[in-house]
Amino acid sequence: MSTHRSDVLIIGSGTAGLALALKLSSHGKVTLLAKEKAQGSNSAMAQGGISAVMSEEDSFQSHIQDTLVAGAGLCKETVVRDYVEQAPERIQDLINWGVHFDVRKKGGEETEEIDLTREGGHSFRRILHFEDQTGLEIHRTLLARVRENKNIELLEGFYAIDLIVNKEVDPSDMEPVTCVGCYALNKQTGEVRTFLAKNTALATGGAGKVYLYTSNWSGATGDGIAMAYRVGARIANLEFMQFHPTCLYHKDSRNFLISEALRGEGGELIDAQGNAFMKKYHKLGSLAPRDVVARSIDNEMKKTGAACVYLDMTKLDREFLQQRFPTIYNKCMEYGIDMATQPIPVVPAAHYLCGGVVTDADGRTDIPGLWAIGETACTGLHGANRLASNSLLECLTTAHNCSEQIKSHWNEYQFMAQEPKPWTHPQESNDDEMIVINHMWDEIRRLMWNYMGIVRSDKRLARAQHRLKNILSETKEYYSNMKIHPDILELRNIAIVADLSVECALRRHESRGIHYNLDHLQTQTEAQDTILVRGLV
Repeated sequence: MSTHRSDVLIIGSGTAGLALALKLSSHGKVTLLAKEKAQGSNSAMAQGGISAVMSEEDSFQSHIQDTLVAGAGLCKETVVRDYVEQAPERIQDLINWGVHFDVRKKGGEETEEIDLTREGGHSFRRILHFEDQTGLEIHRTLLARVRENKNIELLEGFYAIDLIVNKEVDPSDMEPVTCVGCYALNKQTGEVRTFLAKNTALATGGAGKVYLYTSNWSGATGDGIAMAYRVGARIANLEFMQFHPTCLYHKDSRNFLISEALRGEGGELIDAQGNAFMKKYHKLGSLAPRDVVARSIDNEMKKTGAACVYLDMTKLDREFLQQRFPTIYNKCMEYGIDMATQPIPVVPAAHYLCGGVVTDADGRTDIPGLWAIGETACTGLHGANRLASNSLLECLTTAHNCSEQIKSHWNEYQFMAQEPKPWTHPQESNDDEMIVINHMWDEIRRLMWNYMGIVRSDKRLARAQHRLKNILSETKEYYSNMKIHPDILELRNIAIVADLSVECALRRHESRGIHYNLDHLQTQTEAQDTILVRGLV
């Protein structure tokens, strides 16, 4: 088993990981691990845009207040203020790296003024965008920069297995372990390599694939959260999985997002009879916060027995729809839906995890040498419900803050004095058992959708927890006794994240933000995080 050393090891190739790599590359050698091709990430699929105060009519305080309101009392205001106030500087970082944003037009001619749109929960137009593929524009631009940077080694097709720490993890030992790297599987060769670094950063994204219906990419299996938990880092607020209100409902498409920006431009949610229904649930109507919209759609579908609701864009000009939302327009046409003349069938789907590995505003975890940034971290920005388009912003702010902290202490970090234990595992494979792995994966995702979905109850959660304990035991047996395989690694991680999510939900005896429990409809006066620690669950 070969050993690879670098100053900084970054696990994950989304926007947060790429931005951190670029900001640290001038200080030393950076290794970036991508579990598939580097293009695969949630951030590359983000359509709507990135939020920042960029107009004179807007203000930092307004953006801060909108974030706090959406977060339902659980945001950390100091973190929110830090990220919101540095947002214009992070936008300038993107522009300096070569990212393009749409600009306003006057008299049919483009100006130098960046075009801003509005999304649910925002008081002003403060969303910068590039057509309806903002995340892709940011990600591909940063990825191109990373590929041409000689101080960054990008390794694709490497599945992180476990973090390497300097001693055995013991929950009763008050002295924390130190993270020194990770073991990772080369998907192409089947070799497990040891990656050692002075600092290790988790930028592994969210966990939407824990659910049956999701807008996330196929690799969003909560890997960083599960790995951090296994070495003793605190995990918080996994009950707050945000359900995006509008994913395309079509038999041939399960994870195509219909951006909130459509509602920001005047789209209206309607039922099968053409009646707008959102004003019944919130004064902002279709621009209400996501948790309200998703729950309202869920209620309408259950009340009427309908398989979906509809997003009506037909009041807008076809040319505008084609120019502003070309990806969505073309995808809908591909499925025979002309959004200029027909409402788009939509349903909610698991979208964004507001909880994760507990960090401070700089991405620092409980484990020395281990950082977490982007969606895999729980910084306190999102609270109980993320405000639209604050996700790409968090990728950049956590990457920036993390890079500043690592650089300021650069000479203090050292490599592990001795070589870590070699990674060992059974080499015998049983191909017949792989079908069972797929069945268990499917069972977890259906269980989470049915029992840990938009609306929950104590009974459903208890049933989910009981079954997940059995699945965890079975998964551990497969992991321990079969030759390592990417599907087993991901099953191991989604089983852990699913179990921790249900545990978090059972511990929250209230309804707050995304978490809505029929047995606890009230919201408690004091907002508290739900924090789990290995060995103390």
